[in-house]
Amino acid sequence: MSRLAAGLWVQAYLMRLQIELIPAYVVAHGDDTAGAILVKLNPLDGTARVFQRIMAMDGSRPWDVLSEGAEADVDALIARQRKSDPDIWVIEVESRDGRHMLDEPGLE
Repeated sequence: MSRLAAGLWVQAYLMRLQIELIPAYVVAHGDDTAGAILVKLNPLDGTARVFQRIMAMDGSRPWDVLSEGAEADVDALIARQRKSDPDIWVIEVESRDGRHMLDEPGLE
């Protein structure tokens, strides 16, 4: 089963968030074809969570929390990830109530 190119997935995700009136933007533009994607959820309270895709035992690719805590610590982790993989995408979602839509059908 082929996967959707990273750039197309990011465009679709941003559009889905826009429909729900959830602010989001691209912090780092990764490789359009095969770049990994990190999604930073910022509830605007000094904390943050960053999600990454994982490969589950059943072959599915769910989103999992890579890190959470103080926003500065999460940002430092993202910076380290970008240093080791310059092709990575970083999307920041700003949602006081924690909505990120990653668990919605169609975004797997």
